[in-house]
Parts: sequence; C-alpha cells; structure tokens
Amino acid sequence: MNNLPEVKVGIVAVSRDCFPGELSLARSRRLLEECGKRGLAVTLCETLVESEADLPAAEKELKDKGINALVIYLGNFGPEGPLSLLGQRFDGPVMLCAAAEESGDGLVQGRGDAYCGMLNASYNCGLRGLNPYIPEYPVGTAAQAARLIEEFIPVARAVLGVAHLKIFAFGPRPQDFFACNAPVEPLFRLGVEVMENSELDLYDLYLQAERHPRVKEVAREMAAELGKGNTYPDLLEKLARYECALTSFYERNLGVCSYGAFACKCWPAFEKYFGFVPCYVNSRLASRGIPVACEVDIYGALSEYLACAASGGPATLLDINNTVPSDMLESAADKVGGYRPTDLFMGFHCGNTPTCCMQDFSLKYQLIMHRMMEPGKEPDITRGTLEGRLRPGEVTIFRLQSTARGELTSYAAEGEILDLDPKSFGGIGVIAISEMARFYRHVLIGRRFPHHTAVAFSHAGKTLFSAVRMLGVGEVCFNLPAGTFYGDENPFA
Repeated sequence: MNNLPEVKVGIVAVSRDCFPGELSLARSRRLLEECGKRGLAVTLCETLVESEADLPAAEKELKDKGINALVIYLGNFGPEGPLSLLGQRFDGPVMLCAAAEESGDGLVQGRGDAYCGMLNASYNCGLRGLNPYIPEYPVGTAAQAARLIEEFIPVARAVLGVAHLKIFAFGPRPQDFFACNAPVEPLFRLGVEVMENSELDLYDLYLQAERHPRVKEVAREMAAELGKGNTYPDLLEKLARYECALTSFYERNLGVCSYGAFACKCWPAFEKYFGFVPCYVNSRLASRGIPVACEVDIYGALSEYLACAASGGPATLLDINNTVPSDMLESAADKVGGYRPTDLFMGFHCGNTPTCCMQDFSLKYQLIMHRMMEPGKEPDITRGTLEGRLRPGEVTIFRLQSTARGELTSYAAEGEILDLDPKSFGGIGVIAISEMARFYRHVLIGRRFPHHTAVAFSHAGKTLFSAVRMLGVGEVCFNLPAGTFYGDENPFA
C-alpha cells in the first residue's frame, strides 16, 4: 500500500556523565544486532548524547539519515534533561526504552541503573509536555528491547500517517445521519487537514473523467479482480471512470500532505446522477490503503486510516448492525463455541470491503436502495455493491470520534469473525467479541459513539491504544471482562 508512511527508526543512545559512556554504547550495539535478527531496518546513530552540547550533532545525524521515528535508548541512567529536550525537538514519534542489567558479575563497574533513569526521563518529558511511546514494561535485555521496537513501528506508522493526512469530504451527511457530524477543530488539533467539497464538485469530477486515459485499463483490472463475481460487466466502465476521477483528484490535491482518505456522500441523490452505487470503487481504494468512508463520515475515514496503519493491511468501515437469530446459533453451535448470543453481532455495509478481506464476493445491487429507488424494476442505478462474507479470523473494531462538544474519545475491542453464514446481503459477517453486550451498552451507547466502526482484520488493539494515546486522546475505551464494572454500570443489575 502506498498511502502509508515508511517508518525509518533511528536509535540514539544516551548516557549520564557520571556513568561510563561505553556501557551505553556497547548495549546499544547489542540492541542493533538483535534488531537485525528480527529483520528490523533500524539505524543506530553514532552520536552518544551525554549533554545538551551533543544535541546538534545528534539532530544533524538523524536528519541526514532520514530518520522519522526516534528511539531514545537509556543504556545507563541517562541525562534526563538532554534526552527529553531531544525528544521535544524531534519532529516525529519518540519512544523511550532502557537497558536491563545483564549479569550478577557486572553490578559494580557495569551497573547502568537505567531502571531508575526511566523514572526521571518520564518526569522530564512531563515537564516539557511530551507524550512519548513508553512500552508497558520499557526495561529489558537487548533482545527484549528489540521486540519493543518492533511493536513501536506500527504505532509510529499510525502517528506519522495522521500527522500528514488530508481527508477529502464530498457532500453533507445524509438526512438523519447526525451521528456522522464532524467537528473540525479536533481534527486540526491532531494535525489532520480537511478539504470539504460539494456533491456537485464530485459530479463535475466524474464528468471530466469521461476521457480519462486509464478508464478502460481500470475496467479490465476490475474484471480480473471480480472473476466469476463480475455479474454486471456493462457497469465496469462507469465504475472505472469514477475511480479515475477520485484517484486523479487525490493526486492533484494532497498539497503539503503525504497521505489521503475520503469521506463521500453515496446516497440518495448519488445514484440518480451517477447511475450506480460507488461501493465497489470504495473497496478498491481501501485495498490500497486509501479509505473511502460512507455517508461523509469524516471521523470514520480517520478511524479506518488508523486501523489500516496499525494493522499494516486493508481495513473497512462497517455498521455495528444487527443481532444474530437464535436458530442460526443453534444450528452452528460448533462454530459459535463458548460465545454467548450477546457476544455476537453482524458487521455490515453495502459493499465497501476489499476483496482480500472477504471469503467470497460478487458485484451486486444495493437491496435497500433498490426498494426505495427502483421498486418492482430490474436493478440499474442501484448496482455496484461488492457483496459477500467477511473473511473468518481475527478482527479489531475501532473508532476515534469527536463528541458534539469537540472532545476526542475512542474505543478498541478485539475479537474474531466467525466462519458462519450470515444468510443476508451486503458485505457482512458474524463478529464475536467477549462481553459485547456490556461494551455495547456502556461504551457504544453510554459514550454515544455512532453506528460506524472501523474494522482491522487482525488483532491491532495494542497498537491502536498506544497510537491514540500518543495522539493525545485521553480516553480509549475497551471491553471489560466480567466482574470488572464500567463507571456507569449498575452492579446490582
């Protein structure tokens, strides 16, 4: 995917002046070696930071080597002032980690006390208003620290992506979709740019793309991707023209940003003018890491982008849609396992999920719109959805949202997509999340989250939690286990 940052990690070793600098350097070299064993492309900077005077050389080295994610490594106690100043001046995500002691034979001349130094480093970061990534247990051997850096990379990718992201919005949200409101100020606070346009602008782009040189080529790509699911071959050139219109707009309008996402009006007027539903095109762009959120859901587009950056793979946007009937569960008890009925729900959308995230798929028509727009007729303007079952396996649902008062909040919950026939239409699957009933009531309803959720097709909760906290969002809700109560949960219920 070419819409995500390439993370270039640089390690800067630090050393407090009353500790041997060579101790920190030797430990950082062992850390680099362990990173190599894990296949991590990490650069160890030659400059050892012992005082503020070392910062210009370290900063120049980081810049010259194209480093965009910094690991400050306390090989010993570390100089709390200079290291926090380095983190403050670095333009990118910063991680702190520290060396554990290595042998009982080296606890006189070779003791580093980095376990202690991390406390002062954290305090000084607080004094400077910094919010670095600090792992759950940030002190370890070289091999353990290398694993921590590996976990930092997707967090850094998400943070870097948001810092250089532009969301292109087309049209106001549909009537009665107030949940898709998007207070803009919190987005700017995150570093996200927003470019709002009208539905007429989108239609004009489509008209201008009539003679786009890639339309026929894209239509052939679509046919090859759909294979036996290409049920409407006559529709593909229209869809290809729309895709070319969006991608050309994306390329022309990124401006100072490096990455983009869309939030587009997709009904009810869209179908009458364009002559199709845009879902399949949305799925194709999502497969390349360019989310296209439905119903002008700007925070949905941001959430989907973060899910993509955190997981390193395509994501989608689904409705937290409907319950699973009991007769379906009874007939598939072996696939449901130990989940209770209230742990399950169906994730659904018209057809915007990438083909690689589906078990089977074909080009179809939007049943709900067809009932409203073409009752009793053969589908025509409501064609263009990509429908089928979601791929069974790991899943994470996630949302970063602004409240109506402009306060950022979020949630993440991990679970699985069951290999269970949903017996319905659209891009749909049965999702199981432990204690979903209570999460639904006390987080989704209780914190007033909208019906759209971003979906990553892996367990990405750990990365998303850390990324969202680094972005300065104070609240990251998650599904609590039985016996642990939410703040508004009735303990007597």
